[in-house]
Amino acid sequence: MITPRLPHRHHKRRLSACLTLLLGSTLAHGQSLCSGDGQSAPIALLERFTNADCATCWQDAATPAASPGALTLDWIVPGSQGDDAPMSAAASRDALQRLTSLSRPRPPRQSSVKSKVTGWPGASLRVAHGVAVGDYVGASITLTLANNAAFESPLHAWLLLVEALPVGTEQSPVPRNLVRNALQPIWNKREMLQNSEQFSFREFRPMNIPAGAKPARLQVIGWVQDASGQTLIAAQSVCRPEPD
Repeated sequence: MITPRLPHRHHKRRLSACLTLLLGSTLAHGQSLCSGDGQSAPIALLERFTNADCATCWQDAATPAASPGALTLDWIVPGSQGDDAPMSAAASRDALQRLTSLSRPRPPRQSSVKSKVTGWPGASLRVAHGVAVGDYVGASITLTLANNAAFESPLHAWLLLVEALPVGTEQSPVPRNLVRNALQPIWNKREMLQNSEQFSFREFRPMNIPAGAKPARLQVIGWVQDASGQTLIAAQSVCRPEPD
């Protein structure tokens, strides 16, 4: 049986309803929206890339730790062994795309990249997500600027769904933010939302939760960079329970 194709407006309504459910259902679960509100602005990104072929890299005592004020990300890069690689279950093609954007090769074992977050005076970046509904979680990233802000478009944003893993997880010597899913919005000036005082860009999507990830450990991390790859502003979500 072939399901009839819905008109475009029905697709929009269904997507809107899905997103409302994914973010709005936090109230039903007794948990507030998880967001970056009130958090200090990160000053750097530390990205660690591990080849899925390397069985011992995750436990390597020489794994670099994050410095104060830095956001840490752990990418598992698909290896030459494919699905037979020791860490293939956590590997993601998003890791290859991120390496390409950084002009870095796939590491034979592991590598790390530290990037400065320059800061963007007058700008604010907000990331947020709701609770898991089935295999999805609703997530958003919003950049807000003064209406007289000057910038060159397009702007490149990253929104990552990460699983926060404490020290000792699978014998890791450091805490990790394992990247589970990624969105890469590209924003042009013609797409901005504007009022009398400011304008903004926003991406609002359901993100798939891969098998094996624990929803209670999920967070979102996002940043915006210019056409040259310079990271301008970044943010990370924190979940707070509803007060009694």
